[in-house]
Amino acid sequence: MASFSFGSGNAAKLLRLPLYAVGRIGNLIVPRGRTWVFGCGAGIGDGALAMWRVATAEGHRAVWLVRNAREKADAAELGIRTVPRDSIRGWWATARAGVVVVTHGLGDVNRYGSSDAFVVQLWHGIPLKRIGLDSPATTEVPAVPGASVLRRLVGVAYRSAAQRIRVLPAASHRSRGRLESAFGLGDDRVVVTGEPRVDVLSAGTADERRTAATAMLTRTGPLLRRQRAILYAPTWRDGEADPAVPDAAEWVRIVALLERHDAILFVRSHPLGEGAYAPPWSSGRVRMLGSSLLPDVTPALPRIDVLITDYSSLAYDVGLLAMPVLFLAPDAEEYSRVRGFYGRYEDVAPDAATGWDGLLADLESTLADEATFENRSARSATLSAEMHAYRDGGNAGRVYRAIRSRGIPAPKGTR
Repeated sequence: MASFSFGSGNAAKLLRLPLYAVGRIGNLIVPRGRTWVFGCGAGIGDGALAMWRVATAEGHRAVWLVRNAREKADAAELGIRTVPRDSIRGWWATARAGVVVVTHGLGDVNRYGSSDAFVVQLWHGIPLKRIGLDSPATTEVPAVPGASVLRRLVGVAYRSAAQRIRVLPAASHRSRGRLESAFGLGDDRVVVTGEPRVDVLSAGTADERRTAATAMLTRTGPLLRRQRAILYAPTWRDGEADPAVPDAAEWVRIVALLERHDAILFVRSHPLGEGAYAPPWSSGRVRMLGSSLLPDVTPALPRIDVLITDYSSLAYDVGLLAMPVLFLAPDAEEYSRVRGFYGRYEDVAPDAATGWDGLLADLESTLADEATFENRSARSATLSAEMHAYRDGGNAGRVYRAIRSRGIPAPKGTR
């Protein structure tokens, strides 16, 4: 069962309203400075790390707000200066920041110090499923008396917070429209620059990217050069159980296929909804690749050969690597009703399997037949080309220039 849902998260926000009011008063008193403050709901990574590298290379003073000891240690390895997010220092850093960079929401930094900040919301994926104001799940609250009033209050708070966003990068004009709608923003704030989080899929040479990705995946155990690597990445279902968790008989068929093709299956559950995906016996062919082991999965993608997912935005990203994508979506109709999609799901996944038997048949043909592998690779690349306007590794640089063009000064001491 997932550890978080919109309902529980929104209930917590409503209970914190007095603290938001106190923080806003503090923001009226404390003047903004020039420091850039970073936070990321996925840890030290994602688009925030790409932007941190650009900002610090340009000479800006920067600090990262961390939530736990793991993030602090990860940041230290990269030479990133940190401050605890949920501390007085975290509030002060946020309240004094000249630029606040987040990837998920204002809770990535100290939420009580951001009321009048210059917010750069990088987001964390091209929307396939509906998000923000386009999804009824965003304003969900627990089933209590007065729930309808609470939903409206959450909606007002969400719109108010979204209006603080000054720059929101989009991967393409097609993606831009979805983000404008989801956040209630005009086209002056949503800019087509490409997403900084996928720069890592274009930076350096293919061999360099593959070597770095292999090193990350071998945290789970050995991964030989000849072995195929398959990534299964189901998405979050807002607190509901994942209907695609294999049963014992399905695990037998999954592992048998992996053995036939000398393949490793890496299971990447959503950080907010990790399911019970381990087979009922120990098998080195199936390895968990959770967020506790690898906070940001994107840099590991160059060593993956095939992606399996349902509604994850990874389906758009791996096309930058021309990687075959197989879809397993047993609840597509229900998911469409409850959460909704941008466009028709079948246009993205015309042959989505509804169960493991169908998925394994697709995977068998993809791994066994070179022509099928190439056809699926070409289809993936085409889908990605429709959604990614840039693939030159320069997205973070374009976002930086968009930030500067909106009146953010150069680092102190530069012309």
